[in-house]
This record gives sequence, structure tokens and C-alpha cells, in this order.
Amino acid sequence: MAKLLYIEASPRKERSASISVANDFLDAYRNANPSDEIETWDLWGDPLPEFDGDTIDAKYAVMHGKDHTPEQSAAWEAVVVCCDRFKSADKYLLSLPMWNFGIPYKLKHFVDVIAQPGQTFSFSPETGYSGLVTAKPAAVIYARGGEYSSSDAVMGYDLQKPYMELLLGFLGFTDVESVLVEPTAADPELVAKGKKDAIAEAKAIAIRL
Repeated sequence: MAKLLYIEASPRKERSASISVANDFLDAYRNANPSDEIETWDLWGDPLPEFDGDTIDAKYAVMHGKDHTPEQSAAWEAVVVCCDRFKSADKYLLSLPMWNFGIPYKLKHFVDVIAQPGQTFSFSPETGYSGLVTAKPAAVIYARGGEYSSSDAVMGYDLQKPYMELLLGFLGFTDVESVLVEPTAADPELVAKGKKDAIAEAKAIAIRL
């Protein structure tokens, strides 16, 4: 039995295009893998630890091989709990909308919590950075108001998908599949076609993930 971790990054819930397609993905995944566990991590419902001064100082203490103060130790333990939860999965699904050409701030907060030395990546002067979350497949569902994959003229505005691909690669992921739900803010016929195509692609990925 494998564990799929679904990370949900939209606060719109039943009105969210990314969540809607993710739900179709999950239905197809359950049908194909009835014995697998599916855990949902709602970034808007599950509080994340603040990445404040004690946490930052704790991170640099780890990077420089120094001991933590009691305050730093408590802050770092909260981070480790999140990292352990993230790493506990065998497979991943993420769904997210585009906000101001990038990702929602709650997802950025999540990234800042889990992207940690000794937890999800390592560093050495000889080899540089190495991701520690390896040999695990992931699927990412991106919802965007425009058709950012349609031409070079608008692709430059897309800081959503390239950022997530960079981040996942940095953490060690090499098997990542993407589903684009676009456009979500256009003529109803175009919106319906874009969602229909996205659902079909999401279901196909879910079956083979």
C-alpha cells in the first residue's frame, strides 16, 4: 500500500478550478489504487509554523553545525514535523491557482517551511545542493485565468509553473507531470473546453502515477 499526499493550495474550495480537477484526479486514482492511502494537506485549513527569527536562526545553526538555543530548538521541531509529514508520502499531488502570475502566499509559506537543510535538501562544497526527496512521482495541477502556454508573448508572465518545477527539482523530484487548467477567466465555451481537457489529462496521469 502506498501513500498519496494531496497538497491543496486554493482557498476557493468548491469554486476552485484547480481543486475541481484535483478531485477528478483523486477519484480516478482511488479507482485505480483502492488500497492506497490518500492524505489531504489543506494549506488554508492546517496552520503552518511561522518562519520567524528563531526559525531562521535555527536553520542557519543547522547549516553551520552549531547547537540550537532552547527557542531555536522549539522552532526547528515545528519545522521538522512538517518536513516529516511531507516526506512520509510515496506519491504527491499538488493543486494551485495562479495569483499575480505566481503562486498563493500560503503555498510560498509552505515551501519556506519544508525546504530545509538536512530535511529535504543537502549541501556540500564539493557537490553543491542535492535534493533528498527522491524516487517519488508527483503531479501538479495549475489553474490560470489566461492561456499562458499559448505563445512566447505570454509565457514570460508565467511565474507559477516554472517556479514549482524549479522547487520540486531542487528537492529531488525527477518524475513530475503537469496539468494546465486554462483559461479560467475567458469565454464560457473556452473555459469549459479547457477544464474538460484538463480533467481527461488528470485522470490519465492518476491511473499511471
